[in-house]
Amino acid sequence: MPRTRWATFLVAPATLLRWHRNLIGRRWTYPRRRHGRPLVTAEVRQLVLRLARDNPAWGCRRIQGELTGLGYRLAASTVWAILTKAGAGPAPRRAGPTWTEFLTAQAKGILSCDFLHVDTIGLARVYVLFLMEIANRRVHLLGATTNPTGEWVAQQARNLMLDLGERADRFRFLIRDRDAKYTAAFDTVFHAEGVEVLRAPPQAPRANAFAERWVRTVRRECLDRILIYNPPPARRARRVPRALQRASATSGPQATPT
Repeated sequence: MPRTRWATFLVAPATLLRWHRNLIGRRWTYPRRRHGRPLVTAEVRQLVLRLARDNPAWGCRRIQGELTGLGYRLAASTVWAILTKAGAGPAPRRAGPTWTEFLTAQAKGILSCDFLHVDTIGLARVYVLFLMEIANRRVHLLGATTNPTGEWVAQQARNLMLDLGERADRFRFLIRDRDAKYTAAFDTVFHAEGVEVLRAPPQAPRANAFAERWVRTVRRECLDRILIYNPPPARRARRVPRALQRASATSGPQATPT
């Protein structure tokens, strides 16, 4: 559009994109429940680290029992979180390869899959199924649909195996979440190629961190900067009979649509 016509717009493009992001946020943001465990004080954290440092053979449950005797009630998972954040490994060995180092060494045989959703101008949600090779971060876009089903997801997995061909023998593990769209037929496709399917724990996005990080990159560098228009297919399908009816009514009784 010529620069002289720019003055006809009342807002800047960035403002229009911000309005769309706010509209999507208000539609899909649900109220958060404020519940959970109470916060752990700094004094208790220092006590947990001191017990672990002075007693290298004690595990999380042993430290939890000692804290209970001292009048501090903590869950074993809370003790584990404090030790992990401080860099202390599990007893009796509090040193060794981390999960990041382990996954890096095994990355050549690991696949990761997840869904990416895209919201259009009309607030329609499009689901994109993708799969990533962890070793080289190569992403395979398997398909996009507004109504993902178990049969559709399983068919996309079959198509992927055909595209990989002999390269499918290189992979040993597939990481996915516990979405109901991943049916037994989906897992069977990978089991037939010797790939073991690993399901991430419930509500644990860090277990599938590589896929989640790629989704964040796509949103920040692409989807947050453009508006997507996708008219519903049912509306386009209804236009054809109406157009034929108008054409036949205008042309007279001798006109026959082809």
